[in-house]
Amino acid sequence: MPSETAQAGEGPAGCPHLSGAQGLDRSLDQRPPGNKDAPERVWIRPDVPSRCTWELGRPVADSPHQHAALAKSPKILPDILQKIGDTPMVRINKIGKNFGLKCELLAKCEFFNAGGSVKDRISLRMIEDAERAGTLRPGDTIIEPTSGNTGIGLALAAAVKGYRCIIVMPEKMSLEKVDVLRALGAEIVRTPTNARFDSPESHVGVAWRLKQEIPNSHILDQYRNASNPLAHYDTTAEEILQQCDGKLDMLVASAGTGGTITGIARKLKEKCPGCQIIGVDPEGSILAEPEELNQTEVTAYEVEGIGYDFIPTVLDRTVVDRWFKSTDKEAFAFARMLIAQEGLLCGGSAGSAVAVAVKAAQELQEGQRCVVILPDSVRNYMSKFLSDRWMLQKGFLEEEELSVKRPWWWHLRVQELSLSVPLTVLPGVTCSDTIDILREKGFDQAPVVDETGEILGMVTLGNMLSSLLAGKVQPSDQVCKVLYKQFKQIRLTDTLGVLSHILETDHFALVVHEQIQCKWRRGDLGGPEGGPRRSGLCPWSPRRGSRGCLPAGRAGCAPECPRRSRGALRPSPNPTYPPGLAEGSHLTPLPSLALQHGTRPGQERWGGPQVRTPRPALPRVPGSDSSMGRTVPPRGLTRTCVCTW
Repeated sequence: MPSETAQAGEGPAGCPHLSGAQGLDRSLDQRPPGNKDAPERVWIRPDVPSRCTWELGRPVADSPHQHAALAKSPKILPDILQKIGDTPMVRINKIGKNFGLKCELLAKCEFFNAGGSVKDRISLRMIEDAERAGTLRPGDTIIEPTSGNTGIGLALAAAVKGYRCIIVMPEKMSLEKVDVLRALGAEIVRTPTNARFDSPESHVGVAWRLKQEIPNSHILDQYRNASNPLAHYDTTAEEILQQCDGKLDMLVASAGTGGTITGIARKLKEKCPGCQIIGVDPEGSILAEPEELNQTEVTAYEVEGIGYDFIPTVLDRTVVDRWFKSTDKEAFAFARMLIAQEGLLCGGSAGSAVAVAVKAAQELQEGQRCVVILPDSVRNYMSKFLSDRWMLQKGFLEEEELSVKRPWWWHLRVQELSLSVPLTVLPGVTCSDTIDILREKGFDQAPVVDETGEILGMVTLGNMLSSLLAGKVQPSDQVCKVLYKQFKQIRLTDTLGVLSHILETDHFALVVHEQIQCKWRRGDLGGPEGGPRRSGLCPWSPRRGSRGCLPAGRAGCAPECPRRSRGALRPSPNPTYPPGLAEGSHLTPLPSLALQHGTRPGQERWGGPQVRTPRPALPRVPGSDSSMGRTVPPRGLTRTCVCTW
């Protein structure tokens, strides 16, 4: 296993695991077809085949790597990096009993590391190995593509050791991780969540592009760097064996890069050959074996830090005895259970591991022992699964599970509202034309749909203006370049309570419904479409009606309303009906609680346009709505005219 830093063009330095020049040649993407003038792309794939020489039963003395024995911590630590490792083993008491386990269930609490996660171990090991090899020198820059925890570990070590640190992470990752990274002095680049790992816009592709642009920069590359599994082989696994006195029958660990489960499993196979190794992979990832386990319609998942759409080089799946798949819903349910019942302040991936452990350990008997790795803490997810609102919005928590007094309208359906059909824009319309249209119609945002009506994303006036000011797009560019894909959708059958939760944090929500599409040819009838179809646009309203907090807007107000600009309460004279709800239906619609707000950019009394001052930033990622870690939210909402009935 290597101690390499994944530098393009650097040799293998005697390590048989390194892909070296061979891996570089296979990973070079030459100029795109048909574009001979484009600069060639230089990068090393994170999924090149491993050339590690580790074999079960082979003496450690034959290893080409340096192995350090566990050392006892001094009473006074020289710096915080010495508080990485030596994490506690805690017995899980209630959850095991509640699920009928006969065996002892133990948790290895990796969130007690200095940076709050298991990734602190590999971050420190990768840096120290690179320093020993002479690759990393004072004043150099560390760049790393990561889901966040490795970035925090690297930023922590870089802060202590004095390196510049740049972290490239997908937009899906939590704001808490971004805040911690920024506090540690790291620079942050966000990339589109849905970008494939091998595309230039992915976090891996962007990191390699930055490496080519920044002198004396290094990608330590957790996906290929053998210091990743070595850290767990030498420390985490040894700690587990010492804490359990060498007696354990099952180990359950979730897999991301695979370094944790690979390093621990290899040591346990040597020292405790009867121990079963159980791997946990989320639905939507492809790490599990056999391949049939990965066949699913799920393409995205909310749990952070585990699962990938490629097989990282450091992942050795031969040491995993069985794989289990986990879902978001059970992962977050078990994470909240660990907090509420065991007092373990852990993250969502810990919930995935425990959810699988209570299934896999059913076969264990009294006197046997199962150890579960809890990778990180809840600190990174305070605004996510720890929030009831977020859980409700994502569908991981039912309204009935919360015993809170609700207003009278809480259980009404969205279809009982009077929804105005929003202005929509085709993706080929230019940015300048879209801005003119939005200003003319008095809207601040609009859905972008293709010719079939499929929703591609949202464009907001504030985002387009800020992108133009920053020079990220030109007025003649198509509006599809500034799409905002992170928006909330609700259906006509959802309750106003669900909508209320969304509008507490978001400026708008798109109401979608399924419809039957008929083609013009006789006898050719399309079935119900699974994709969203537009129905209405719900904005946020800061006003509060006499009967509670309701969505509000301007479309139902008469244009001659003399009190519109003051936000006066006024009933709509002409209620409208959403698709599928005809006048005279048994459902009584609320009179035109119009779902398009009345902010008119350019009118001072309505707040005027929002203009952001351009700021220096790292290179922008194509397809992303962010720079320097700041995701650009929909803006421009200042005031609405509230209609109540």
